[in-house]
Amino acid sequence: MIKQIFGKLPRKPSKSSSQNDPNPNGEATGFKTYYIPPGTTSNSNGANGTIAPSSTSSNRANPLNKPSGDVSYEALPSFRDVPTSEKPNLFIKKLSMCCVVFDFSDPSKNLREKEIKRQTLLELVDYIATVSTKFTDAAMQEIAKVAVVNLFRTFPSANHESKILETLDADDEEPALEPAWPHLQVVYELLLRFVASSMTDSKLAKRYIDHSFVLKLLDLFDSEDQREREYLKTILHRIYGKFMVHRPFIRKAINNIFYRFIYETEKHNGIAELLEILGSIINGFALPLKEEHKLFLVRALIPLHRPKCASAYHQQLSYCIVQFVEKDFKLSDTVIRGLLKYWPVTNSSKEVMFLGELEEVLEATQAAEFQRCMVPLFRRIARCLNSSHFQVAERALFLWNNDHIRNLITQNHKVIMPIVFPAMERNTRGHWNQAVQSLTLNVRKVMAETDQALFDECLAKFQDDEASKTEVVAKREATWKLLEDLAASKSVSNEAVLVPRFSSSVTLASGS
Repeated sequence: MIKQIFGKLPRKPSKSSSQNDPNPNGEATGFKTYYIPPGTTSNSNGANGTIAPSSTSSNRANPLNKPSGDVSYEALPSFRDVPTSEKPNLFIKKLSMCCVVFDFSDPSKNLREKEIKRQTLLELVDYIATVSTKFTDAAMQEIAKVAVVNLFRTFPSANHESKILETLDADDEEPALEPAWPHLQVVYELLLRFVASSMTDSKLAKRYIDHSFVLKLLDLFDSEDQREREYLKTILHRIYGKFMVHRPFIRKAINNIFYRFIYETEKHNGIAELLEILGSIINGFALPLKEEHKLFLVRALIPLHRPKCASAYHQQLSYCIVQFVEKDFKLSDTVIRGLLKYWPVTNSSKEVMFLGELEEVLEATQAAEFQRCMVPLFRRIARCLNSSHFQVAERALFLWNNDHIRNLITQNHKVIMPIVFPAMERNTRGHWNQAVQSLTLNVRKVMAETDQALFDECLAKFQDDEASKTEVVAKREATWKLLEDLAASKSVSNEAVLVPRFSSSVTLASGS
C-alpha cells in the first residue's frame, strides 16, 4: 500500500534526464533554457544535447525583451557596407535587434545601447523610404513586431485618472510627456513609412496589420503626449486608406471609444484626433449616405456635445457635423434638434460654442428643414438673447448678420417674430451691456422693416403683457401686505388667521 502511494508521487528528475529532455513547458527544473537564434544549427549543442550559453545569443532570450547584463548589444553593419543581395537579410536582422526594449525612466541607464538602437532605427527608416522591391512576408512580420514590442503599452491608471480632463480645470494641467519619445518617434516614423510605402502589399500586410493591431493602436490615442497622438492620427488615417478591408472595423472601433467616453468615463485624451480622422472619412462618404453612417451621426457624434469637456474637441466635432449636413441637407433638422437636446444651461462658454456651430449648420439648411425645427430653435435663441452673459447674447444676435439665416428668418417672420420680439424688447429696455443693446436695436430695426404691421402688433401685445405682469405683481404685493397686517392684529390673541384659498384683496379688505 505504501509503495503504491509513493509510486504516485512525482519523482525528482535526474541530472542526465533533465539535460537530455529540456522541459518544453518552461517549468522550473533547476536548469536554464537558452534561446537559439534563427539559423543556429545543431552543432552549437553540447555533446549531451544541452544548448551552450553564448554571449551572442539574441536579446529576445530575455522574456521581457529587456537586455540583461551578460548579453552584448552591438551595432550591425550599415546598409552601405553590404552588397545589395545581403540587404534584405540585414534588414530583418536590424528589425530583430530593435525588438529589445530599454528602460527610459532612468536616463543614465544603457546609454550606449539606447544610442545604438536609435541609430539602427534611423537606418531602417531610410531603408524603407528608399527600398525598390516589395517587402517580403518575413520583413512585414518583423516590422509589425517592432511596432508591437516598442509602441503598445498600458498607461498608468493612477496617474491617468488624476490628470485627465478634470472638468474645466484640465487646461491648467501640464500634460505628461513620454520620456521615451525621442526613441518612440523613430519607431512611429518607421511604421508610418511602412504603411505609406508603395512597396507594401496590403493583401499580405493585412495578416500583421490586423484587427488586434488596429485595436491596440487605437488604445494609444489615450496618451497624454500630443506628439504621440499626432503620429497616431496620421498612421491610422493611412491604414484606413490603404487597408480597405479594415474600414468598417475601424469605424466601429472608434464608435465604441466614443460610446465609452460619452456614457461611462468622460475621460479620454484622443477624442479630438479621432474626430479629425473621421472628418476626412466623412468627407469621402458616397451619396446617398448609408443608414450605418446616419446612425453614427445620431448615436455618437450628436451625443458628444454632452460631456463637460466638449470644448477640448468641439472644433473637430463641429466640422464632422457640418460635413454630414452638407452631404445630406435633410439631416439638418436632426442635427438642430440634437443640439437643442444637449444645449448647456449653466455653462456660458459652451453656449457660445453651440451658437457658433448652430450658425454653421443653419448655413447649410434648406427652407423645408428649417421650418420643421424653427419654433423650438427660436425659443432657445430668445433665451440666449436675454442672457446676462453678454457674449451669449451677442453671439445670438450675430445670427441676423448671416445673409442665408436672415433670409430664412424673413421668409418665416410671421412665426419667428412673435417668439423673439419680447426678448428683443427687454434687451433694449434693460440689458446691462451697451454693445448688446446696440445690436438689439439694429435687429429690431430689421424686423420693423420686414413687416411693420406685425411689428406693431407684437409691440402692443408686449406692452399689454408687461402691464398685466405689473398689475399681477402689484396685487401680489398688496395681498402680502394685508396678510402681514392681519397677522399683526391677531398676534395678541394668538388666534389663527383663516384665509380662503381664492380670496382676493377686496374680500380680505372687507373681512378686516
